[in-house]
Amino acid sequence: MTRLLTWAITATFVTTAVSRCEAQAQNGKARPNIILIMNDDMGYSDLGCYGGEVQTPNLNRVAAEGMRFTQFYNNAKCTTTRASLITGLYPRRAKGLLTDNMVTIADVLQRAGYSTALSGKWHLGSSAPNRPSDRGFDRYFGLLDGCCNFFDPSIPDPEFKGSRIRVVAEDDRRITEFPDDFYMTDAISDYAVQTIDRASKSDQPFFLHICYTAPHYPLHAKPEDIAKYQGKYLIGWDELRRRRHQRQIDMGLIDPNWSLPGRDLEVVPWEQVEHKEWQDLRMAVYAAMIDSMDQGIGRILNKLDETGLADDTLFMFLADNGGCAEQPGGENINRIPGPKEYYTACGPGWAYAQNTPFRRFKQWAHEGGVSTPLIVRWPGVVEANSINREVGHIIDLLPTCADVASAEYPTEHNGHDVLPTEGLSLAPLFEGESRDGHASLFWEWNTNRAVRQGDWKLCWDRKVKKWELYNLVADRTEMNDLAAAHPERVEKLSSKWFTWAEATGVKVKNEQTAAK
Repeated sequence: MTRLLTWAITATFVTTAVSRCEAQAQNGKARPNIILIMNDDMGYSDLGCYGGEVQTPNLNRVAAEGMRFTQFYNNAKCTTTRASLITGLYPRRAKGLLTDNMVTIADVLQRAGYSTALSGKWHLGSSAPNRPSDRGFDRYFGLLDGCCNFFDPSIPDPEFKGSRIRVVAEDDRRITEFPDDFYMTDAISDYAVQTIDRASKSDQPFFLHICYTAPHYPLHAKPEDIAKYQGKYLIGWDELRRRRHQRQIDMGLIDPNWSLPGRDLEVVPWEQVEHKEWQDLRMAVYAAMIDSMDQGIGRILNKLDETGLADDTLFMFLADNGGCAEQPGGENINRIPGPKEYYTACGPGWAYAQNTPFRRFKQWAHEGGVSTPLIVRWPGVVEANSINREVGHIIDLLPTCADVASAEYPTEHNGHDVLPTEGLSLAPLFEGESRDGHASLFWEWNTNRAVRQGDWKLCWDRKVKKWELYNLVADRTEMNDLAAAHPERVEKLSSKWFTWAEATGVKVKNEQTAAK
């Protein structure tokens, strides 16, 4: 892309943001505070407001007072999703997820006069120049790594990366000792509440990015939360998926004409499963982890109400990828889900149910890997209890935040030219308007890949090793592969994907190059 085109794209973005700023001023609407919450490894159907049985009354409340998106996308993986969310760019893994020619949401809003804070998981660097403090955040607390023991992060991971100790820090000060009653989810909520309380004493608008580690493995939850769910999952993942699917239809979230896919390749029928009580406990702990997060979000909402900031705050919630089928350490029934002494994960059977009604999991580019709930509340702007079916992507969140904050997206930052954002503001959708969507969207992780253009999506599954083509309006659950019927469309879309891959530094393995 030429420098002139870069300036043109950025200038258009800034003009749009300024126009929206003027419109907000005329309507008497000040720049909002912004709370952006993302949780970790949660399936599309886990929340009550998306068809789940998990008790999430506070997020259900946000949905009832705001808008639910049905076609919002992430990058199917923790790190790349976080990089795209915070920069408004597709990941550039060949050069690093954060580089000198990128800015973050916090950078952009900080320049516009916002106070900025992060509470929770960062996973984009634990040393300069890629700590939160180097990337626009005035204050932060949380996990700089990918996952940790929820009750005591000083306990090394037994299955991951040489049993390394994870890095928890507050404002660049590493924390190595934790109180007996420590629980990571609560600590993240506590810091968020404290941040809102501090911000309420200032006239400065704030940006608060909250990144829960729940329900990412290890499966750790408090006994009183686990007790709410233990025994409820003895129905098994097949029946759980069926029930969630029906609730999604009843809620009007999905098209009843879409077929509900059968089990993924890695999933066995529930009837053939041994140790069903242990499997039930895995899912019960997972549900308890989401429940605990929702309790913390309730405290955040209460603090907004208490401080009188609720009506002046844009509140957004989403997940970083679909439910996770990974099983570090395998299925070992001697490891008890729940307490800090053991390291367990949900496995593919429960991930299959978590991602209802879609196929595949975290890491895959099928809808089960890349689809996320997105809940938005902005009193006086977003229509209550509304459903938005427009297509959006996490790269849209930076331009959205800049748009509503009337912040200028820079062409230069800290002496470096800045890549133009690749996202598009969601603000028109919040206001009940339409917008021109993305011409194309792209995904890749661990040789899984996809491209979506309009209603059409082309996917490559690393286990199947061939292109699959779907019309997502008629078949968003990706059951009817139309690749053989539309070879010219396969060729066109695959060519687009390879062009994007080259431009963003994706390393394509030989088997994929041969399939080009």
